[in-house]
Amino acid sequence: MKIIVDAFGGDNAPLEIIKGCAQAVQQLGVDIILTGRKDTIAHVARENTVSLDHMEIVDCPDVMNMNAAGTEILRSGKNSSMAVGLQLLAKGNGDAFVTAGNSGAVTAGATFLVKRIKGVKRIAFAPVIPCKKGFFMLVDAGANVDCKPEMLKQFGIMGSIYMKRVMQVESPRVGLLNVGTEEHKGGELQHGAFALLKDSPLNFIGNVEARDVPDGVANVLVADGFSGNVFLKSFEGVSMMVLGLFKGVLTKNMKNKLAASMVLGDLKALKKRMDYNEYGGAPLLGCAKPVFKAHGSATAKTLYNALRLTKSYVEGNVPDEIAKSVAAYQQKEAEQKAGTAE
Repeated sequence: MKIIVDAFGGDNAPLEIIKGCAQAVQQLGVDIILTGRKDTIAHVARENTVSLDHMEIVDCPDVMNMNAAGTEILRSGKNSSMAVGLQLLAKGNGDAFVTAGNSGAVTAGATFLVKRIKGVKRIAFAPVIPCKKGFFMLVDAGANVDCKPEMLKQFGIMGSIYMKRVMQVESPRVGLLNVGTEEHKGGELQHGAFALLKDSPLNFIGNVEARDVPDGVANVLVADGFSGNVFLKSFEGVSMMVLGLFKGVLTKNMKNKLAASMVLGDLKALKKRMDYNEYGGAPLLGCAKPVFKAHGSATAKTLYNALRLTKSYVEGNVPDEIAKSVAAYQQKEAEQKAGTAE
């Protein structure tokens, strides 16, 4: 398997990106194509004794600014390491693309350079997040601020397929993020999405309130990009706050430190479970070929885990399965409309 990686995407590029790729080559058995300034990559690798074995470097003069408008990737950023990587994927020179760079740019680039799966309305960010009963996937986490009910239904379909194919959840429970559990709660978007999800073959469990999500009531949480992003950032912030407060209590005095030492292994396991670096990032569901967005502050550990999940994504044939499901749903809807017309 050959994965294309944007060597200059993210706050800690290129060193942490290169280190993560080297670990993936060694432990996952993948080949890497690095896009970016070739001389800089070679120099950084040499200075930090990082092996570039099984890594090809495609020289790119430009870097996509983290604060630039997303659409700049199609104009001034067309020769950037991100744009070139997406173009290589579109041409079939690799099996997947991974970047820790500008979120808006990778969404625009994936949409216009790699293209959407036929029938898919919008590409969505879909991170997998830890909860009390394992993990859940949030779709959409910020790619689409303005949504229509049909888009939310497709988010549910795509998230359900990912959880089946990659996370091995047999019948994913799909919930709609809302201000209450009753069917009449929410605005027009939620009412429309609820009706479509309820009428679908998905294992739809209804509306889900944000406070119940950490308990693991849903395997797939469907939301518009605005609500989803607010939820995600709040979830991350509260998690970090709780871990910080917990650490403060355990290190407050010698008695507490002694108590903590007795459960040190469990505490480390808890910290690891809540660490976003363990989960790498998020796939761009709905893209015709596998594209993965790692966290902007990705370390080597984050990037390695992003590559690990990307490998599973490719092996699970997720884009093909989404294409089949979307086509099947559209055919069913067309048949229903034809029957109604008769």
